Amino acid sequence: MHPANAFHEPDRAELIRRVGERGFAVVVGVADGRALIGHAPVLIESARLRFHLSTANPLAGALNGSGRALAVVTGEDAYISPDWYGLAEQVPTWNYVSVEIEGPARVLARAETVALLDDLASRYEAQLAPKPPWTRGKMDPARFESMLAGIVGFEMTIERLEGTTKLSQNKPAEAIARVAAELARIDDERARAIAGRMAKLAEEG
Repeated sequence: MHPANAFHEPDRAELIRRVGERGFAVVVGVADGRALIGHAPVLIESARLRFHLSTANPLAGALNGSGRALAVVTGEDAYISPDWYGLAEQVPTWNYVSVEIEGPARVLARAETVALLDDLASRYEAQLAPKPPWTRGKMDPARFESMLAGIVGFEMTIERLEGTTKLSQNKPAEAIARVAAELARIDDERARAIAGRMAKLAEEG
């Protein structure tokens, strides 16, 4: 998380919303002094984060039992040119939003892992409407069981939920508005998303 207090996101509901909206995290654990990483779809609730990893990923073994995990969810981001501020003596930087979730992780039982897979499919198939949603009922049961054996489901108890909202809050509102206007001209979805956040911040003063 960014060390400057000005960029800390205090709104827990906003952090949960970000994770739910993005739905994908970098999960980190440690074994024998080495950092291990996995990329995983996630589902968050107020007190828990669920995800699954390949059984072949060393991180799955590291988290088995009482292992702790850190999940990082990164949202929009954009490069900020110092020329855009209209202020003297500025330097290039990067604006972004992110969330960090940390806590102990336990291995899910088979039924719990199946429920996680069903919940993930339901959540993201709904975004594809009017396409008829995919469900595991479309699979041969034996094939599903074979693929289920290749993953490990986890549930993290959330002990720390913190985030960064870095939108040039340490600059005057006029400078924030100028940067937002410049970002809005860029043909990049992430830059325009940051522009929207910054424009709203500038309006709030």
